[in-house]
Amino acid sequence: MKRSVLLGLFVTVSLMASTSFAAEDQCAVNLKTIENAKAQIPPEMSDQVMDSVKQAKADQAKGTKKGTDDCVAETNQTIQDLKNANKGGK
Repeated sequence: MKRSVLLGLFVTVSLMASTSFAAEDQCAVNLKTIENAKAQIPPEMSDQVMDSVKQAKADQAKGTKKGTDDCVAETNQTIQDLKNANKGGK
């Protein structure tokens, strides 16, 4: 009985920890994606993208779940804006 309780506790903790690491990794992956796309950023969007990256890094530096979620949301929006700009704004 004790083993199954300990196993269940271990599995629960592992699952909870993995979701927080995944969100933090998503923020870092998105920032790297934006960094890699610098050559493709239209000149008129350069300042907007740099401001967005600064905001995302500030959110990430908070080290909280909300900060990480804000970073992911900010970078996702920036990546989407870049994709739309490269499509011709469609």
